[in-house]
Amino acid sequence: MNFLIITHVKHKINGENISAYGPYIREMNLWLKHVDHVTIVAPKIKANKAIIDLDYKHNNFHFNAIPAIEFTSVKNVCKALIKLPFILTAIFAACRKADHIHLRCPGNIGLLGCLVQILFPRKMKTAKYAGNWDPKAKQPISYTFQKWLLSNTFLTRNMTALVYGNWNKQTKNIKPFFTATYKNDEKETSRIRNYQDALKFVFVGSLVEGKRPLLAIKIVEKLNELGLNASLDVYGEGCLKEELQDYIVKNNLEAKVLLLGNRASKVIKDTFKEAHFLILPSKSEGWPKAIAEAMFFGTIPIATSISCIPFMLDFGKRGILIESNLDIAVNTIKEKLNNFNALATMSKNASKWSQNYTLDTFETEISKLLKL
Repeated sequence: MNFLIITHVKHKINGENISAYGPYIREMNLWLKHVDHVTIVAPKIKANKAIIDLDYKHNNFHFNAIPAIEFTSVKNVCKALIKLPFILTAIFAACRKADHIHLRCPGNIGLLGCLVQILFPRKMKTAKYAGNWDPKAKQPISYTFQKWLLSNTFLTRNMTALVYGNWNKQTKNIKPFFTATYKNDEKETSRIRNYQDALKFVFVGSLVEGKRPLLAIKIVEKLNELGLNASLDVYGEGCLKEELQDYIVKNNLEAKVLLLGNRASKVIKDTFKEAHFLILPSKSEGWPKAIAEAMFFGTIPIATSISCIPFMLDFGKRGILIESNLDIAVNTIKEKLNNFNALATMSKNASKWSQNYTLDTFETEISKLLKL
């Protein structure tokens, strides 16, 4: 089988190895175990492999580099229009040779892939929609269009679209799915936490506006003002890092909040084994891996009620759902912190649920999709 991946994820080529963002590569390597030949159509950047990057693992692949495109300004739109013919030609040529077309959505390249795949109605296809599939969510027009096109069984044929969450009134080609980080042999009984003394919060994610890392910091700051002994470790990089550091210094939070940058997966794993809470007050999510990873080891997630997060947290039985308003969020958390037995049960429920979604189970489901 010639398996084609069309994605916006930026790739790095170092010698004979091709690397990209770790969680994405970890998932794709499971797909690649079951195919003979791999073709990748994706942007390439000149950069060294980062600590969170991983390499593809396959002996027979072809990488077709295309330029990245953006539509964030008039200048970028003009540049994108010039690049479109080349990108569309590359995608079309790759689709002609492919036995199975796999789209990574949402994204600008995934959008183009959604359009080109219409011309190949008889080819087998899958799409991984890693964003918020909630039909009621307010999203960019390009995201809404991709969701509509993937759901349109007249234009999009022989397609199984994998989405996060189980939503009403979906077309027959939409399949609720999940993602995973840990294996069956990594399961362990979660440590019993003491919720009466110092509380350790963690934030794991990009330091960008959509993840609201500043709100996470302000929540922990407010909890300390209310008399709790709470600390926050922030893992991740992004454009807001300097702003966050300035806020920490300005408000004398150096002893309570640490910006730790990107760390190896083992460091994050060990952190989840010890932390009391993960806090992720995002504006939008698909299936947030950080939440599922934290739950795997009994860390209680605190997250906004968006996308499939309410389902993941069993509407408050496996975690704490908060509003994006600072005072309301703090009041909700403070109320939950008063019931130590309920927190212990919540931690246990979180671990039990998350350990159903392992890489082993994920690979089994992928192999079924490739044999359709």
